[in-house]
Amino acid sequence: MENELRLTELGHTWLLDIDGTLLKHNGYKDGGDEVLEGVEEFFNSLREEDTVVLLTARSEDKRAETEKFLRMAGIRYDHIIFGLPTGERILVNDDKPSGRCMGYALNKRRDEKLEINCVIDAEL
Repeated sequence: MENELRLTELGHTWLLDIDGTLLKHNGYKDGGDEVLEGVEEFFNSLREEDTVVLLTARSEDKRAETEKFLRMAGIRYDHIIFGLPTGERILVNDDKPSGRCMGYALNKRRDEKLEINCVIDAEL
């Protein structure tokens, strides 16, 4: 599978864009937000110890309606950051001394199904 991640048993931090990744891109501007296919399954697969940080270029004045929709849709998050630039998002992280990669970046086509296959590997 293209988006397969082999992860440690440690807790994970998920940095997720909202529009085009979790919700239909600009749906809030076009009549209302809509959860994309695969999002419910993805969130159901997350472990309790995982942290979810949502990222969005939506302006701060969209916070209340966005958070209300996310709650109604059952999309859990620990933090949400509004007002980000619309350009690329870059993750920079350090690897473990063992060489274990500790940062990943996945891209998906806008508004298509969210598919991430996480394999927890006790050997890592």
